[in-house]
Amino acid sequence: MTWTLPEPMLTTPVASPDLPPGAAAEPKWDGYRAQLARYADGRVLLRSRQGTDMTAAFPEIAGAALAQLPADTGLDGVM
Repeated sequence: MTWTLPEPMLTTPVASPDLPPGAAAEPKWDGYRAQLARYADGRVLLRSRQGTDMTAAFPEIAGAALAQLPADTGLDGVM
């Protein structure tokens, strides 16, 4: 099965920080927003929210993903 990372969800300004019932939020910490893909063929891709390939800039993260994540894993977060 071939898969790709989805487009990142971007923040949207709101008039009030109040959340509707049943909704959840988390604080935005300083850092890089990135998506990581660990493919079955051994490739690792780390990309910015704008789609820039950042894999070469973070070789320790790419190496850890290859060593520790199962094939066909996608992650989205702040590093």
